[in-house]
Amino acid sequence: MKLAIPYDNGQVFQHFGKTEAFKIYDIVDGKVGPSMVMSTNGQGHGALAGLLRGLGISAVICGGIGPGAIEALQSLDITPIPGITGDVDQAAQDFVDGKLVPNTEALCNHHHHDDGHSCASHTCGSGGCHAH
Repeated sequence: MKLAIPYDNGQVFQHFGKTEAFKIYDIVDGKVGPSMVMSTNGQGHGALAGLLRGLGISAVICGGIGPGAIEALQSLDITPIPGITGDVDQAAQDFVDGKLVPNTEALCNHHHHDDGHSCASHTCGSGGCHAH
């Protein structure tokens, strides 16, 4: 299977729809196998689910993510695992080891507010964007 994680300088990037890169892992025989960092080439939000499906991704570990992105991923048989922070390699290992605990509170529901709020201004995965 293939696993993707929004990537920024070795960490889980905390806004799925604005990630500039994914770290892609091959999970082979229950172990983390080869990986590579892949640019999104400026694609965002709605286009990312299709990009990941085209790569054969089965699951996405992420920080903050909106309900529309979750629905888009699920419609393509990609399992979203939200609310994860920290080192991407450790997150991939925790996934394989069955230790990864999704935080369904990490949903970004405010992207179109007129109050100037942006996910980029904070860490979506810490308590969830919906708290704003």
